[in-house]
Amino acid sequence: MSESNTTHFTNPSTFVLLGIPGLEAAYVWIAIPFCFMYVITILGNLTILFIVKIDLSLHEPMYYFLCMLAITDLVLSTSTLPKMLSIFWFNSKEIDFNVCLTQLYLVHSFSAIESGIFVAMALDRYVAICYPLRHSSILTNAVVAKISLVVVLRGGILALPYPFLARQWPYCRTNIIPYTHCEHMDVVKLACADIRASSYYGLFVLLCRIGLDVLFIAGTYVRILRAIFSLPTKDARLKTFGTCTSHICVILTFYTPTLFASLTSRFGHNIPLHFHILIVNIYLLVPPMLNPIIYGVRTKQIRSRLFRLVTPKRI
Repeated sequence: MSESNTTHFTNPSTFVLLGIPGLEAAYVWIAIPFCFMYVITILGNLTILFIVKIDLSLHEPMYYFLCMLAITDLVLSTSTLPKMLSIFWFNSKEIDFNVCLTQLYLVHSFSAIESGIFVAMALDRYVAICYPLRHSSILTNAVVAKISLVVVLRGGILALPYPFLARQWPYCRTNIIPYTHCEHMDVVKLACADIRASSYYGLFVLLCRIGLDVLFIAGTYVRILRAIFSLPTKDARLKTFGTCTSHICVILTFYTPTLFASLTSRFGHNIPLHFHILIVNIYLLVPPMLNPIIYGVRTKQIRSRLFRLVTPKRI
């Protein structure tokens, strides 16, 4: 073992990201779908931002939140995937200690922001369906701006202790992280100290970010479903419920792998490491790719505007 892996130090100058241990022979091939997902993520989310910007009819709360979601997805993907590709294609495994902590903060803060955006979207759907005549007066631009600010501040503040906690521990075991990117618990597990403060805080954030948000969204949709089932005709019920399907789909693609990855990192000790790492990468890479596709396919306004952009005008 190299001297850098055994020497006692408080803050290492670099960490070494191994990628996906056990699948080294397939790195070149694994990188191809990862790169494809990244390209789709960039193109899809930039397209959503462009369409909402140029179409004044889309300047509504739902689409403002959708733009926030697109920006969040771009940051989440860009903060992790380029480093993954450099590991897979160029064997560039070293990452500066401060860069690692920055990546760690971005992953956790923007994951919390994305969860908060889904809560805001659920609130928008609730007002639109239960109070349709008052939607524009309740969710004014000022109210939307305040909700957005709260979502961003909550995500940023919740993740802020992570790098400070990680920085304070002495690292004397190894500087090797057997993952594709820096996560809070993966980093602090390398410390030779009692890291229960980090572990407990991580669990607290998990309960806030997933537990409370999911409970709020579930409670909101109970009220939405009650309002939908009170409509007089089946066609009206189906049409109204159709306005929620995009939101429900992106919620499932985000929370399912996120919850599974978070729980397996703490309790899934018998799960193979490479399988756990792939699950973590799925929750970081797949939702940002699928979100613009889901909204592009399921939302009539975005779909029609995109069709007009890509279809040549007839003379």
